[in-house]
Amino acid sequence: MSAEGSLHRMGCSRGGHARMTILEGFLLFLSGVLTGMINAVAGGGTFLSFGALTLIGVPPVVANATSSVTQLPGYVTSTLAYWEDFKLFWRGALALAAASILGALAGAWILLQLDNPEFRALVPWLLIAATAMFAAGPYLKPAPKPGKKASVGGVFAFVMQFATAIYGGFFGAGMGVMMLATLGLSQNGDYHRLNALKNMLSVVIAAVAIVVFVSGGVVAWPQALVMIPGVAVGGWSGVWVARRVPQTVMRGVVIAVGLFLAAYYFWR
Repeated sequence: MSAEGSLHRMGCSRGGHARMTILEGFLLFLSGVLTGMINAVAGGGTFLSFGALTLIGVPPVVANATSSVTQLPGYVTSTLAYWEDFKLFWRGALALAAASILGALAGAWILLQLDNPEFRALVPWLLIAATAMFAAGPYLKPAPKPGKKASVGGVFAFVMQFATAIYGGFFGAGMGVMMLATLGLSQNGDYHRLNALKNMLSVVIAAVAIVVFVSGGVVAWPQALVMIPGVAVGGWSGVWVARRVPQTVMRGVVIAVGLFLAAYYFWR
């Protein structure tokens, strides 16, 4: 399917993507800052980036794809922060990366088969599920286990990662919490080892999904380019926020946003 054909089916045009007021640009930049900040402190910033795009009128499929683009730089910097840990198990992680590629391709492809009315009908249920998963995150966080240098991989881990990557390629909100939980079931090692692995696999999933979305022509580039610097600023300033704002407060904000967006889409 051509890019123009995808855009037509999504109910928008390249010109429609480009039309953006100064106020909308400011709000998108601000949402990018908050997204990066919340991702750095508690995770779940995708709720804000996706929500901001839809609230200014970007169609849901395009908003989902564009939000994926804005998250990638944060995933990359998080992976680099764990580089020393990652070097200990990168060979074993290649199998899980392969599962991530296959799953993300499937999830992103499924998204592009839906038009906006079909995806809009799913969005509130996806938001409810992702919000519930995020709220349960502290209880799903894997407990420290011995064996930090144990091998990474395995058939069970491959299957679990493939399923997680399908979700990540299709929607993505709450993907990090889901991945930490599934990795905790299938891998040994402490929390930091699992988090390093999660960050690396998130880069793979996001990169594959972005390639599919860009080739399908469903990325709103003007909006994405406004939000990406905001996400970078928010990620950097998140360190300052983490020292002053309780994580429970930030998590409460994310849960409230998720419930608000779900209610908004049910109402629509």
